[in-house]
Amino acid sequence: MTGWTRQDIPRARSAVTEPVAAGMEAFAQSWASAIIGTSYVPMTKAEVVDHLRGLTELLVEALLADTFRTSAAHEVGIRLVEAHFTGTETLDRTVQLMGDDLLTELGRDTEPHLRSRIAALQGALSAGYAQSLRERTLDEQEAIREAVLDARDHAEAALRASEARFRAVFAEAAIGMGISDTDGNILEVNQSLQDMLGYPASELRQRNLRSLMHPADAESVWGFYEQLLHGERDHFRVEKRFNRRDGEAVWTHLTISLVRDDDGQPAYQVAMVEDVTDRHLLQNRLRYQALHDPLTTLPNRALFLERLSKAFDGGSAGTRIGLCYLDLDGFKVINDSLGHDIGDQLLVSVANRLDESVAGDGRLVARMGGDEFVILIEGSTGTQSIVDIADRVLDSLTGPIRIDGHELSVSASIGLVEREINGTTSADLMRDADITLYWAKADGKGRWAMYDPERNAREVARFTLSATMPAALERDEFYVDYQPLVRLEDSKVLGVEALVRWQHPEFGRLAPDRFIELAEETGLIVPLGRWVLRKACQQARRWLDAFGDATPFVSVNLAVRQSRDPALVNDVKSILEEFALPPHLLQLELTESAIMGTADEPLEALRQLSGMGVRIAIDDFGTGYSNLAYLKHLPVHELKIAGSFMEGMRAADGADPVDAKIVSTLVSLAHALGLTVTAEGVETPSQAERLRKIGCDAGQGWLFARPGRPDQIETLF
Repeated sequence: MTGWTRQDIPRARSAVTEPVAAGMEAFAQSWASAIIGTSYVPMTKAEVVDHLRGLTELLVEALLADTFRTSAAHEVGIRLVEAHFTGTETLDRTVQLMGDDLLTELGRDTEPHLRSRIAALQGALSAGYAQSLRERTLDEQEAIREAVLDARDHAEAALRASEARFRAVFAEAAIGMGISDTDGNILEVNQSLQDMLGYPASELRQRNLRSLMHPADAESVWGFYEQLLHGERDHFRVEKRFNRRDGEAVWTHLTISLVRDDDGQPAYQVAMVEDVTDRHLLQNRLRYQALHDPLTTLPNRALFLERLSKAFDGGSAGTRIGLCYLDLDGFKVINDSLGHDIGDQLLVSVANRLDESVAGDGRLVARMGGDEFVILIEGSTGTQSIVDIADRVLDSLTGPIRIDGHELSVSASIGLVEREINGTTSADLMRDADITLYWAKADGKGRWAMYDPERNAREVARFTLSATMPAALERDEFYVDYQPLVRLEDSKVLGVEALVRWQHPEFGRLAPDRFIELAEETGLIVPLGRWVLRKACQQARRWLDAFGDATPFVSVNLAVRQSRDPALVNDVKSILEEFALPPHLLQLELTESAIMGTADEPLEALRQLSGMGVRIAIDDFGTGYSNLAYLKHLPVHELKIAGSFMEGMRAADGADPVDAKIVSTLVSLAHALGLTVTAEGVETPSQAERLRKIGCDAGQGWLFARPGRPDQIETLF
């Protein structure tokens, strides 16, 4: 036993709480009724109930303990045998009763995790019972063996008495016994062995031990037997299968001992055969339960991982393997809305469809848990074979599933991995299948996604950036470039846009499109935006000191999450005060979709900022779905027309009339609302001239300058 001693038994009893006492008493009574008569026990029924009451307390304490251990059940199995409950039917009824009634009597049959504990306790109790029963039998075997050896060693005068005792033990022994010569010819058998194998003694005496050996015996059995015949060992013990006369298989614990003559030479063999068929079948049943999902009867995670490990261990060079990791789409909605019973029936139906559509040699369908299934394809012929299976699975789920009057539709997302076994591991295969399942979900569900090393590398890089971003801000890896906003009328620099960059130690210089979205997702956009705002205002103060009235305003992009930050107004105010920067030298840019969808509280923040004198601009105007009537109520000073409209005005031989009309309309609208207009993405002189004629106030783009460090931009002031 591990973790439990007999001194722990009083503590286990005292730990049983009052609410489950009635249930334990009922179970003990049921247990006594079930096993009385299955074994000869020198107890009254009341004594049996009292004995089983204590054992029930041990089982319940282990079942309900915070830290689950099976050692108490192991002790219960031992104590049953010690109380002379040694019949096979005793164990069978005990295991069945535990599975059927224990949780029900305790009122805990609705707790799924206790079901797995019950199975573990059943196995431990069976193991303890088997161990104790086997030790009891082996003690008998050892006594018999000693009797055989005594017969050889006793003096001539005591030989007849010793032989008589041996005959009594031999004939009446509960286990099968046989004696043969060194060539394996059977000389004598007892009644138990005759009953076990179904042969009469007269027929067995005409046979050789080798004729009873099962063809499926392990090589080790034959090896042990040859060593015994040559006198290289005195006995060996194995688990072995025999065929009865009627063709049925009998599983046994076989012990063969060598009897030597006075000169120490091999003379006889004594075989002791214990029938353990019931125990073997019980172990097989428990193993099946441990390796199969109780709801769908499919192999479970444990059996799948066992098969996967064997596939890798037994794979040769060039052997390929495939994996389909499947998750049902929308199962939680069905489960929550229609109930777990409907959900369970749906899982059973899906499992049956999967098994039918994928069945074949070298394939295993397993339920991993919840609504996740996995399909293992051993000896895959290539990626197309696993794609064909995935398509077949998706097709099998297209038809409606009818359950209790409900017609349910279900789809699945599948992650696919297929590769050679060499150069990879089972852990790599599972990890990559899990990744591709996530891709299939992200790509729209109801589809499969094949593992792509390049996509995975991008995802890993994205994760790396997300994970290292907070530390990067502390290490000052970010910096700000600036791009001028130039008045089209006279090329004067009116403002500069602050553009954050990341000088990553591994990936080099990164533009905002590589990390701004990640910053939004992780929430780091608020501290990062505050850092950019502070850096831009600090630089504006330096320019104000150097250029005075010619200093352009700095324009800083404001993310949606920043605009909703309650501390935004105070942050801007404190930064302006820190650098004594006039508010009109700061412009905050928000995207069209962000500012149009702004709720009352963030909109009030923008009004406060505008009231302080800070300029507010709408970036990428024209790409969203604006409520133009709503625009005049917003605290906005400038519209920045999206660069996508500039492409049609770039050609030297003339502007695209549609783009020109759109830009002209936007400029007129802005001027009617008293706003200035800046065109983004200006790259050619002809483009700038067309925009000037339309009435656009300013332009921003490579025609004037690319984003650069402060000292590069200063030359344009």
